[in-house]
Amino acid sequence: MAASCRRIAHLDMDAFYASVELLRYPELRGAAVVIAGKRSHQPAALADGTRKFFRLRDYVGRGVVTTSTYEARALGVFSGMGVMQAARLAPEAILLPVDFDAYRHYSRLFKAAVAGIAPQIEDRGIDEIYVDLSELTDDSMALALDIKRAVRAATGLSCSVGIAPNKLLSKICSDLDKPDGVTIIGMADVPSRIWPLPVGKINGVGPKATEKLAALGIGTIGELARAEPAMLQARFGRSYGAWLHEAAQGSDERPVVTWSEPKSISRETTFERDLHPRHDRPLLSEVFTALCTQLADDLRRKGYLGRTIGIKLRYDDFRTVTRDATLPLPTADPAAIRQAAGECLRRVPLERRLRLLGVRASNLTAAAVPSFLAAADSAQAELPFA
Repeated sequence: MAASCRRIAHLDMDAFYASVELLRYPELRGAAVVIAGKRSHQPAALADGTRKFFRLRDYVGRGVVTTSTYEARALGVFSGMGVMQAARLAPEAILLPVDFDAYRHYSRLFKAAVAGIAPQIEDRGIDEIYVDLSELTDDSMALALDIKRAVRAATGLSCSVGIAPNKLLSKICSDLDKPDGVTIIGMADVPSRIWPLPVGKINGVGPKATEKLAALGIGTIGELARAEPAMLQARFGRSYGAWLHEAAQGSDERPVVTWSEPKSISRETTFERDLHPRHDRPLLSEVFTALCTQLADDLRRKGYLGRTIGIKLRYDDFRTVTRDATLPLPTADPAAIRQAAGECLRRVPLERRLRLLGVRASNLTAAAVPSFLAAADSAQAELPFA
């Protein structure tokens, strides 16, 4: 189908985790709320029927912010930030623990609601999807509003929708009118709507590429679009340089993939600040164990076992290393994943600060997961950060 005939929507739930918590605690609407920490930070019910909430100023530990409400973001608190740093920026903000079971429940609800209107969906994670609207007859705005109404009716939550001729542009658009917005563009709108935006708005242009482009005097997508393709390929390599040029023009031929057999399942996080393997060892250990536990949960939920467990590290100089270990039997046990990932970690140098940490399961086997795995203990094995 020609690009001019395609209509691809990107739907992004607004501050998803935080919004789910506000359904549970509606009295916090309009407040700065940070999602992080443990179940020990659950609000306490008082005799008068109200609740006592933890404040960031009372937090002690080395945790990482999972997400925050828009009010907290206005104070400088964002996901990936250390909770202690967040407490310095917003000491009066409310602290709530993470509840992934609730977030997955609402994720299933909103995706089912969208599928009832437009079934050609590509699942991109717990809070975002692509939707191919090309074969539907309703106009784009009517479809966007119908989808938003269906999502709100099913979940009580708001979402933002971008509709464009391809996935790259629709993802950019869904972020332009947050929260609860709709943005619709065609290729003719790219110079006026997309080119003035920072290059980092393109999904796939990360901090390192943004920094290198800035050194070349390229800060906006329009400046990138006007750059010589040969220069970009010389600076960034033939493949990535060519992609940068095409992306800046708004070109993207990728289809909406409604289903595919996964080759691997992974979890990773980029830190708000570079973490030292020795000085930040408690925080790294907490994050590493959480990633392994989340990976195990992803495997069980999707009905897979993984036989090869791997890790991914990115240092402060942007070098990335990976290590893998193949187990005798496939698993979705968080303790087994944690142990295997820990062994992989011992095989990499830990002398520089870390920007990113990730774990991955590959060599997957589709299988019914034994029920005892769901209750498996996530052992807190010692991390080799030293």
